[in-house]
Amino acid sequence: MSATQFDTAQAKAAVLTEALPYIQDFKGSTVLIKLGGSVMEVEENLESIMDDVAFLNAVGIRVVIVHGGGKAISKAIKESGHEPKFVEGLRVTDSETMEIVRRTLNNVVNPDLVSRLQKRGANARPLHGNWLFGAKKITTPDRGYVGEVTSVTERAVVEMLDAHIIPVVTPLGTGDDDHHLYNINADYAAAALAKKLKVRKFVLVSDVPGLMKDPEDPNTLFSTLRLDEIDSLKADGTISGGMLPKIESCCAAIREGVRKVHLVDGRMSHSLLLEIFTRNGVGTEIKE
Repeated sequence: MSATQFDTAQAKAAVLTEALPYIQDFKGSTVLIKLGGSVMEVEENLESIMDDVAFLNAVGIRVVIVHGGGKAISKAIKESGHEPKFVEGLRVTDSETMEIVRRTLNNVVNPDLVSRLQKRGANARPLHGNWLFGAKKITTPDRGYVGEVTSVTERAVVEMLDAHIIPVVTPLGTGDDDHHLYNINADYAAAALAKKLKVRKFVLVSDVPGLMKDPEDPNTLFSTLRLDEIDSLKADGTISGGMLPKIESCCAAIREGVRKVHLVDGRMSHSLLLEIFTRNGVGTEIKE
């Protein structure tokens, strides 16, 4: 072995040594990972995330995935001859759009994630959200068949975790009153499930480094935030647009017993492992 090879091997050993106490601490804990549709559009990013999830599963961490599909859905809507519409960061969903959302999530995005994990030796299975989430229509403003979570039936998730299966969940819900299928913002769906399971960590993976004071300057990243700081950041516009439902879902999860929430950049290679198994982590951590 050359000197260079030896140094490389030592560096790898040092990384594993640093990770060991975290692996021991988190073994048997439940971690819920929300995958944003945007980060799944880049093959290299998605492959890295799937590697990380398979690793977490292999070392005994109980992983649940809730995924979006925003860009894939928008693409499908455009291909149908329509233009995607959003109000306050949430998609407007009429009957035709709802069918496109269902088809894209259940038949395209979800099976692809399950297949990628299975190829890595992880026992992943699909779990359609309308089997888990009760929903009611959001009426202010009216966005069509867009709902908010009213209840979570977690039994199927727990049974899968107990059987060492990774549930891969779509953000769909069934209406309490009309039994119609509803489109639920994936951040809110993930937060509702994280609260119900009282997970050890709730990680939102997207295409931004975390919450930044200036979205154009990564140096303004908030590495740690507490709940009592959130309102002022919403008031001054730091938290707005698509970041708003993310932060609101994070805060709701913490108030209901989730210990820590993390916003992680899925464009960074192995960002999940860096967040969970290193001292400093990456992204933005939110805690009480």
